[in-house]
Amino acid sequence: MQSSGLNVGLLKQLSGQFKQRYTPPMSQPTSTSNSLMSSAFDLAAQLGEALEQCSAMVTTAESCTGGGVAHAITAVAGSSRWFSCGFVTYANSAKHSLLGVDKQLLERWGAVSEAVVRQMAEGAARVAAADYAVAISGIAGPDGGSDDKPVGTVWFAWFGPNGVITKKYQLSGDRAAVREQAIKISLQQLLHQVTGCNTV
Repeated sequence: MQSSGLNVGLLKQLSGQFKQRYTPPMSQPTSTSNSLMSSAFDLAAQLGEALEQCSAMVTTAESCTGGGVAHAITAVAGSSRWFSCGFVTYANSAKHSLLGVDKQLLERWGAVSEAVVRQMAEGAARVAAADYAVAISGIAGPDGGSDDKPVGTVWFAWFGPNGVITKKYQLSGDRAAVREQAIKISLQQLLHQVTGCNTV
């Protein structure tokens, strides 16, 4: 009597054929990528020590890095002592509703601009009641660039007791490389601000 259920043998055969024909597009981390992220975690640990010494708190306002800076910070044990929350404001509407970025600034200059990251950093520090903040907005690629703002354009803003520092970088590499470099730059300058050595 023929079963009305699934033909298990046929399914196994089709599954085997599929596996032979298809290899999932998994990107393997390069040595450069591993090195960048390792240094980011090291920087986050140093940042935590510096913040704890001065009893200060830090927050993040991220767009193109998608929470990568907050991830590095919270990878450090005990980070709740200097980090209470971060913001991933990918859409313009989130930048406005969560961080208070002016809609007119977004419309006039675009999300990847000095004016916008400045307000992102100020807004994040205000909402999180933090002493320090970093904001990042950029074009990680592979598309989305323009003549004025090519892929790899990233604007940063660092908020601290002495005000806001902004800087634009033109980063190279693929999407992952741009994001990883942005994370490292964010943490490096935060550390320098906390320790009193601005290098932007």
